[in-house]
Amino acid sequence: MIIFGTKGYLYQLAILTLVCSQCGNPSAHTLRKRVTKFTLFFVPLFPVSTKYVMQCTFCGAESKVTAEQAEQLQAQASGGPGGGQAYGQPPQQHQQPYQQ
Repeated sequence: MIIFGTKGYLYQLAILTLVCSQCGNPSAHTLRKRVTKFTLFFVPLFPVSTKYVMQCTFCGAESKVTAEQAEQLQAQASGGPGGGQAYGQPPQQHQQPYQQ
C-alpha cells in the first residue's frame, strides 16, 4: 500500500501599504506565497505548484501576482537591495509557513 497526496503551505512574504485596485483605499496588503507539495507517506517531497497572491486587508480582495512582481514587491518592502527588514517583520530565515 502506497500513501500519497499533496499538502499546502502558505508563506507571508511581506506587508506593504498600497492603494487597493478594488476599493480604492490606501491600506496594508499582504504578499503571500502558496506552495503545494507532493507527499509520499506524509513526507513532503517536491513542490507541485507555486502561486503568489496579494490581499487587501481592508476589503479582502485578492489579486494574482507573478513571481517577478512578487520579488520586486518583497525588495520594496525590505527597503530595496541590501536594505534591512521591513518594520515589524521577523527575519526571513526564521519564518515558518502557515499550513493549510
